Amino acid sequence: MAEAHQAVAFQFTVTPEGIDLQLSHQALSEIYLSGVRSWKKRIIRLKNSVITGVYPASPSSWLFVVIAILATMYTRSDPSMGLIAKIQEHLPVSQSMSTQCQAVLSAVVFSTMLWLMLIFTMRLCLKQLLSYHRWMFEQHGKMSNTTKVWVALVRIFSGRKPLLYSYQGSLPNLPVPAIKDTVKRYLESVRSLMDDTQFERMTKLATEFESSLGNRLQWYLKLKALWAANYVSDWWEEYVYLRGRSPIMVNSNYYGMDFLYVTPTPIQAARAGNSIHSFFLYRRKLNKEELKPWLLRSAVPCCSYQFERMFDTCRIPGTLTDTVQHWQDSDYIVVYHKGRYFRLRVYQAGRLLSPREIEFQIQRILDDPTAPSKGEAKLGALTAGDRIPWAKARAKYFSSGVNKRSLDCIERAAFFVTLDDDEQGMMGDDPAASLDRYAKSLLHGKCYDRWFDKSFSVVYYKNGKNGINGEHSWADAPVVAHLWEYTLATDSFQLGYTAEGHCKGEVDSSLPQPQKLKWEIPAECEEQISQSLAVAQALADNVDFHVFSFREFGKGKIKKCRVSPDAFIQMALQLAYYRDQKRFCLTYEASMTRLFREGRTETVRSCSSESTAFVRALEGGESADVCRRLFRAASEKHQLLYRMAMTGAGIDRHLFCLYVVSKYLGVESPFLKEVLSEPWRLSTSQTPPQQLELFDIVNHPEYISCGGGFGPVADDGYGVSYCILGENMINFHISCKHSCPDTGSQKFGAQIKKALHDLIQLLSPNQKEPNKTEDGQQEVKKDK
Repeated sequence: MAEAHQAVAFQFTVTPEGIDLQLSHQALSEIYLSGVRSWKKRIIRLKNSVITGVYPASPSSWLFVVIAILATMYTRSDPSMGLIAKIQEHLPVSQSMSTQCQAVLSAVVFSTMLWLMLIFTMRLCLKQLLSYHRWMFEQHGKMSNTTKVWVALVRIFSGRKPLLYSYQGSLPNLPVPAIKDTVKRYLESVRSLMDDTQFERMTKLATEFESSLGNRLQWYLKLKALWAANYVSDWWEEYVYLRGRSPIMVNSNYYGMDFLYVTPTPIQAARAGNSIHSFFLYRRKLNKEELKPWLLRSAVPCCSYQFERMFDTCRIPGTLTDTVQHWQDSDYIVVYHKGRYFRLRVYQAGRLLSPREIEFQIQRILDDPTAPSKGEAKLGALTAGDRIPWAKARAKYFSSGVNKRSLDCIERAAFFVTLDDDEQGMMGDDPAASLDRYAKSLLHGKCYDRWFDKSFSVVYYKNGKNGINGEHSWADAPVVAHLWEYTLATDSFQLGYTAEGHCKGEVDSSLPQPQKLKWEIPAECEEQISQSLAVAQALADNVDFHVFSFREFGKGKIKKCRVSPDAFIQMALQLAYYRDQKRFCLTYEASMTRLFREGRTETVRSCSSESTAFVRALEGGESADVCRRLFRAASEKHQLLYRMAMTGAGIDRHLFCLYVVSKYLGVESPFLKEVLSEPWRLSTSQTPPQQLELFDIVNHPEYISCGGGFGPVADDGYGVSYCILGENMINFHISCKHSCPDTGSQKFGAQIKKALHDLIQLLSPNQKEPNKTEDGQQEVKKDK
């Protein structure tokens, strides 16, 4: 009843003397302050829209142009070459306006038109400049004179103090590669994976496709590229993510870990208080567009459109396809604890609750003795199972009444929070095994205590550890990683904790209790929940995970060998896989295409003819000089492939879009069908730190995240995520399936370690390796 009274703004009763009206001043004050906050946001968004709309100019430059034109008019010169007079003749103004006023108004109109033309010209010039990518192919540390001039021009045309979305209108569109180039590069990428007979057959299919159907499909794709901002991204989101009917848990969602060696506080509610507050500070910066655009080499902007749906977003299930729904600025989160769902408002009287107040509210939820309602405890399993049963159950049981209101509350929340009763992190007598359990917990939990459809869910464990689980369709991992880095840094370095481990600040005792969501789950729905849980549980139990921190050396020593750290690790993965499986496989490495508008990812096919030649030479006992030469060739080829993928000359997204067009046209292509059915038995991804200025890795190396990971892509393959931190650490997250007898995350991890040592020994035979640091370094608990 308390919640009901707090939700009512006024009450009235009918008396013999008339209507007795009782106003609730607290509720009316809340309504007023909420309205003020909403209008402030609208004004900020309008202001930012204007600033972004005229970028790379500024709104104040309009006044400068107007004054300049008016000044020239008073010197009896006409910079408009008669246009101002023409405008004056056709002005629909009152006859009462003086001739001088008409002349000034005409000059203002002309100045505005001139200003808009200048903006259009500057934006067009910047777009053309950003289409230049030769700088990426130059040797590291050496910049040609052409590139130096180009960098200077980009900085001149980029304006000052850009907002997060300022560059969006100036980014070039993703180009459509030529059919012959894509086919040629594809055949080159699979040559080392096929014998002569297989390759001859594939070459024939490719040649037939290129000379016939390919040109027709390419015409439609070029037409789309002229019309759409990005010819790949919408189809990629739709067909790769949203139309998938299998569970998104494990198969699509990914996770990020907390600090590896430090827990800032052992108090669960306090950790949640600080970090939830940090999430909303980030959202405030995001809404005001105060986040800095990501610039490569401090000059080249990357697309920021994926940030738009970070908060207040949920994936909605459908029978044929899911949809991504985004709302505006929810003022609450939904918290799951011991089978109950709570709505927790984080704004009171128009202000964001302090970390201490959020801790107080979280502790109320932890102390709440209420039992879950019938069918509530494992409701989240619906989001973990197959999509079609979830879509049907949602339409049948959650489309009206109390269930709809509670489900709307979850889906419209800023994000989802789980208060987990388990303890996780690097701990105990077997810290390596504890890291593996930690990874599996973040990836799938108990299969019902996360809401996998939310854009992201945050998990807080009983011992103060935390982690994040991200839904993949709306954005890629680097976007969530950017948020996660900010939250970890703000939590520990800016907000901090008291000596007892609690959040700092005071508590407003008038805060309303968190509201428990209500459900009316029929028996048929409970049966569907059980079936979805069984599917999800089987999937989760099949995941074999291994996480380890490689501390023997890092990018510092690798760079001394004059090798790209990413190429070095990819060659180590090729060597490790060959030793593990006695064969090579199609390898997926994700690279970003955010140099283009609405760009997402492209595939780097890391298994090349050069990499297989190197591995065979090393395993075949060739001399060190020969192996070093082949390694250099392989790493240089990998860097070339990576740069080509980033600059729009990749293979797989082009072939994917051609395949989509063929489906729309109802035509079959044996070549495209075979290409898109090839399994990626080794799927890899690097998540580099993006905000190094937030952390002091040199003086405080313990404050580092272990990175994140994802589930295996193929039933008989590996998923490998790695994070290069500082000069002396590389973290690996390895996944595979127990059901495959030929794979094992632990044994593949051992092969990766051995391959890293063998490669560094090959490249620097005279250097003595540093003493090994134990993987089981115990975690430091810190109370601030």
